Amino acid sequence: MDRRHLLAAAAAWGCPAAFAHHGWSSFDPDHPLYLEGRAVSVRWRNPHVELDLEVPAELRLPDGLASRVLPAQAAAVDGPALLAKTQLPKRRDRRWTVELAPLTRMEAWRVQEIKPGTALAVVGFTLPGEKGEAVLRAEYLFVDGKTYGLRSSPA
Repeated sequence: MDRRHLLAAAAAWGCPAAFAHHGWSSFDPDHPLYLEGRAVSVRWRNPHVELDLEVPAELRLPDGLASRVLPAQAAAVDGPALLAKTQLPKRRDRRWTVELAPLTRMEAWRVQEIKPGTALAVVGFTLPGEKGEAVLRAEYLFVDGKTYGLRSSPA
């Protein structure tokens, strides 16, 4: 059941709304995925910034992805190894929910507020086996010619 249906069901039953907040442990860190497209809708709020990303039907890995320069983060992340094993998703969803970082971390990275229509790319993790909803927890955000590491604050 996706979040919209969960909210509708909760409202119908008179229950307070409760959205599933995925911690890092819910995602498969051994299978990084690449997505790119345009933001359709953006929720610039806590517990983390979230957006719906419309991806093209013919999604491709960009040339040189593995050799991109990555910013240093406070957390130990082997970014080059992560990019080297990044793949395209096997599932063919055209719309993904992308979980970015909490507002305080987005501000620490000085990420400008993303607006609907913004072109961007992300590398991150989805649920094991790509099962369930089309959701990706972003490790790296590529927008406006800049790269942001979202696991932690800048080093």
